[in-house]
Amino acid sequence: MAVVNITPDSFSDGGRWDTAQAAVAHGRDLVAQGADIIDVGGESTRPGAQRVDAATEAARVLPVIRELAEQTVVSVDTTRAATAEAALEAGASIINDVSGGLADPAMHRLVAESGAIYICQHWRGSPETMDTLTDYPQGVVAGVTAELRARLDELAAAGAQAHQIVVDPGLGFAKTHEQSWQLLAATGTLGAELGHPVLIGASRKRFLSLACDEGAAPAQRDAATAATTALAAASGAWAVRVHEVPANRDALRTASLWKEHQ
Repeated sequence: MAVVNITPDSFSDGGRWDTAQAAVAHGRDLVAQGADIIDVGGESTRPGAQRVDAATEAARVLPVIRELAEQTVVSVDTTRAATAEAALEAGASIINDVSGGLADPAMHRLVAESGAIYICQHWRGSPETMDTLTDYPQGVVAGVTAELRARLDELAAAGAQAHQIVVDPGLGFAKTHEQSWQLLAATGTLGAELGHPVLIGASRKRFLSLACDEGAAPAQRDAATAATTALAAASGAWAVRVHEVPANRDALRTASLWKEHQ
């Protein structure tokens, strides 16, 4: 899953693809490089990010989704049910909701009614507050598992089917660097405990700085990202969400070959 951010304030590449034309061209490049899914987002969820209104978000993502959905599988990265519904009508087939439905009570009902694949991420608080919400008395893996299970119960109550759901531990969202590493190491356990495929979104995030040179900028964390991609794939992840495709594609192939020859 490759990222197309149509935002001026993304932590990684804010402003590079902030017109529909540029975003579509970038998405097509990512597909040509080997991406299986293009994840289109119009609102930054980096720590401290301010929300944009629903009309602005929709205006950013819908033209891009219409174009890219003619060529590949598209997911919409949104916490709003109205944006997700419009994106599905525009051709998206996956809803990637970093809030797991907590940001919009209508989201789970939309998932059930639409039949779309739904990526349910672990989430605590907003981007403005999440860095203060990192206390997990039972440990981060147990805490995230329990809170995701609560979201899964809510989805089932709304009528969503199990085959629709992918879970995401939310690396970097209300997690310290150490906690994100613990969750990454538990990729296989998390999937087995919850009984759903797992998406891993480690790409260029701050916790990777522990594996890089001090002061490494987001784009300088691509080698560490590719390493996490190989580890996640070897642990059975359903997909990895990345900014840069070729190295991560090779990392996936490496993990696959390694597993074949165990």
